[in-house]
Amino acid sequence: MEIVPATPGMLPELSALLGLLFAQESDFAPDPDAQLRGLEMIIDAPALGRILVARQGDEVLGMVGLLFTLSTALGAKVAMLEDMVVTPAARGEGIGGRLLEAAVALAEREGCRRVTLLTDGDNLTAQRFYARHGFNASAMQPWRRLLGVKA
Repeated sequence: MEIVPATPGMLPELSALLGLLFAQESDFAPDPDAQLRGLEMIIDAPALGRILVARQGDEVLGMVGLLFTLSTALGAKVAMLEDMVVTPAARGEGIGGRLLEAAVALAEREGCRRVTLLTDGDNLTAQRFYARHGFNASAMQPWRRLLGVKA
């Protein structure tokens, strides 16, 4: 198993992985067209973010995304960890941990001073996983406002 940067040729498999992820998250619903657009935007603009893929040969086993932004509190570049997912058949093999550590290492190489992520409040399995990898719960609560702009 190796972890590599995502390429355009992986888009269908990555979109399918996002479909699995969004089907289990309470705030999202799978939308293959939107997923493909988002993935393409990240792959085409490395300054915006990166997607790392765990694969065995040509088979995609999992993925994780990083999006870059700035923190005025830190006065530095930071990363948002997005879309961490491993195929059901490959779960329990340490692939998620390897993807997560690769994403953190990439964020460090990019000069990021913090990696932030969101997880469903009732997803205790994910919360324990992230805690094992050095993440801590924040006192901040995410809020959002959806906008009607269509790309």
